[in-house]
Amino acid sequence: MKRIAIFASGSGSNAENIANYFKGSSEVEISLILANTPKAYVLERAKKLGIESVVVTNDEFRNADKVIDILKEKDIDFIVLAGFLLLVPAKLIAAYPGRIVNIHPALLPKHGGKGMYGDRVHEAVVAAGDTESGITIHLIDECYDRGTTFFQAMCPVLPTDTPHDVAEKVHALEYKHFPHVIEEILKTLK
Repeated sequence: MKRIAIFASGSGSNAENIANYFKGSSEVEISLILANTPKAYVLERAKKLGIESVVVTNDEFRNADKVIDILKEKDIDFIVLAGFLLLVPAKLIAAYPGRIVNIHPALLPKHGGKGMYGDRVHEAVVAAGDTESGITIHLIDECYDRGTTFFQAMCPVLPTDTPHDVAEKVHALEYKHFPHVIEEILKTLK
């Protein structure tokens, strides 16, 4: 049984989608949802899904000791960043090498880096006149949006598309692909 912790900072729609995908699995359990703000709606989703949740402060996250202790206590094997906006500290990466995955709402390396999340990414895609966007699912390293790419999926961006239109297309790709790509990554772990 692989035990997953999902880290999220906001609404948690991807977290809920992932939890529903693995519901009833004999091989994967969503064991914990971690948020860095007590007002994150993902905490309500966790409650409805019956998944334990925890809130850590930004300072506790950056220090990483408390987070690592929580993860070890829950026997977490793998971490999924699903709309988590803080840079993962080196200490946490070292504790879970090759076991932390992120989803980015664009085709990296374009439109990535510090401050590039959510609507900011979709606005940048439209402003750049890109003809396609999509998602990138990647293992993380110590820099925003730079780790090894595991999977990308594309969608067209029409000249008439607004950032909202692009967001809707990208969200559809996230919901369709993120859970099964996580499952594929888990199969590669020893």
